[in-house]
Amino acid sequence: MKKLLVLLVVAALTAMTACSSTNTADNQTKNEAVTNTAANETKEANAANTTEAAKTADAGKEYSLENDGVDEALFNEALSQFPATVPQRIVTTSVPLTEMLYLLGITPVGVPTSTNPIPADFESIDKIGSPMAPDLEVVTKLEPDLLLGAESLRSTLDKTLEGMDLQKAYLRTESFEDLKLSLKVLGTYFNKKDEMNAALSKILDKENELSKLAEGKELPSVMLVIGTSDSFMVMSEKSYLGSLVKKLGADNIATSVLKVTDTYSPINMENVVAADPDVILVLASGDHGATKDKFKKEIEKNETWTKLSAYKNDKIQILDYSVFGVTSIINAETALTEIAKYFYE
Repeated sequence: MKKLLVLLVVAALTAMTACSSTNTADNQTKNEAVTNTAANETKEANAANTTEAAKTADAGKEYSLENDGVDEALFNEALSQFPATVPQRIVTTSVPLTEMLYLLGITPVGVPTSTNPIPADFESIDKIGSPMAPDLEVVTKLEPDLLLGAESLRSTLDKTLEGMDLQKAYLRTESFEDLKLSLKVLGTYFNKKDEMNAALSKILDKENELSKLAEGKELPSVMLVIGTSDSFMVMSEKSYLGSLVKKLGADNIATSVLKVTDTYSPINMENVVAADPDVILVLASGDHGATKDKFKKEIEKNETWTKLSAYKNDKIQILDYSVFGVTSIINAETALTEIAKYFYE
């Protein structure tokens, strides 16, 4: 009988211990779940706060000559390719770089042949041929000690100029930020800081002006379209127009929704309808095969366009190619002012 009682007591204690362990484990699991949930919520809240803080910081950012927004690493990299001895005879294959030389008071001995305008004061300067394929005979006769070209054409020009004993430097000219970067590189290298600062100050003042206009405003989403001779394509923030829209802080659906990686990509109307941009800006030019009338015909033959909010609200705008189709340091202020009207007013 005693043995039986002992066994019963032992069994009861074992059961109590097991229940206690199970409850403890359950409580630990619950506590861990609560802790993990709280941690995740805190992490998400911190991420949201960080994003909001970043937006606030960007909105309140003020540019100056000391804080011009130029990428320092890219600036130093570009500057490092120039020769130690400052050249006296310069030829350039780039219209944007030709404009920069003009603003800095530097007169080249050769400029590109292009349908895009160059400063009137440089019209009498020898033309060396197209930006992609300069005339080697003309270049040789001019006896330059430096050729300035666009970074985007580096490989093409290197092949064209292969075998020539000529110092070359390539600068970025594709975006709004590229223009600021390259102007600063040239102004610093050629010791034209007064002229450089005068030109940069105008651009920075415009950036600050637009930044203040953007405060407290929720900007619309936008799709950027460019017309070619046979089709229309969307433009990412890598394009000049895309870089201007990015500078204003607007949402370009090519990047945020369509996830395109190229500068220009074919239009997928199904995805565009799903994204439904508030505004559509069309870059059309008769000289490049895509007129305003051609875009209207594109809409007429594809009724999918009519489903878009931008169409219904009359928010499809045709842009001036001479202002937005070509990167230009001289027209940069005008381009920013004009594009801002579609977002800030």
